[in-house]
Amino acid sequence: MSKVSFIGLGVMGYPMAGHLLQQGHEVTVYNRSAKRAEAWLSQYPQGKIAKTPKDAALQSEFVMMCVGNDQDIRSVVYGEEGILAGLQPRSILIDHTTASAEIAREISLACLKQHSAFIDAPVSGGQVGAEKGQLTVMCGGEEADFKRAQPVMQCFAKAVTLMGTHGMGQLTKMVNQICIAGIVQGLSEALHFSQQAGLDGNLVLDVISKGAAQSWQMENRGKTMLQDKFDFGFAVDWMRKDLNLVLDEARKNGSTLPLTALVDQFYADVQQLGGGRWDTSSLIKRLSNNKK
Repeated sequence: MSKVSFIGLGVMGYPMAGHLLQQGHEVTVYNRSAKRAEAWLSQYPQGKIAKTPKDAALQSEFVMMCVGNDQDIRSVVYGEEGILAGLQPRSILIDHTTASAEIAREISLACLKQHSAFIDAPVSGGQVGAEKGQLTVMCGGEEADFKRAQPVMQCFAKAVTLMGTHGMGQLTKMVNQICIAGIVQGLSEALHFSQQAGLDGNLVLDVISKGAAQSWQMENRGKTMLQDKFDFGFAVDWMRKDLNLVLDEARKNGSTLPLTALVDQFYADVQQLGGGRWDTSSLIKRLSNNKK
């Protein structure tokens, strides 16, 4: 078993850190809000709390983080009290944040300079996947470092895959978000159409989910979309953050993503409706809101 620290106890990091402890690892956590860290410790009393990211990293073989964006990553990695100030030689920093490929390459070089390693390892599966320990982890880094870190990440994942060098994990997560954006928009239009046509939406879902139209979004979000329930899951604000990363990368590599760009603007409409914290399946709200 390993000494592991986890930086960032949001809806994803909180249960991920818990799974590490339950699997027998020695876990130290840090969160900018001390109350969140104290709540975690009350649930997992065998863990420890660090006062700073530096303190969390000092005694750890693996330092994991899951924060908000590139700026948040820099705020916990750099500085006198940052992760790099405490990261030990041969230790591995693993970033589960969905962020840019650029910052993954930046942090990997910073780790290399102090003889440690870095893996960008964004996850897919949402809060439910984190709570159940069933996340999909897509990694970028060196193969030897990945092989060392893979068993630790498997504590909260059903699949942990090396996609290539640094940044490739983040690029793969962007592909994931492109797919989700298109699927949710298609499902929203389909359910909106069924309602307008006078069909029984739940019966429609039961039928078409047994055919080629089936998807994770349909199985897990279809019926709640019909019920106008969106107070759970992956927030629209975070999806827009992810899609902005996608579109920025697309401009750099010459990709043409008209549907993704359009759905990003549709999510902006949902934000205007006050749905920034709604689940991403709330795309259907802008359709029902526009009914004449």
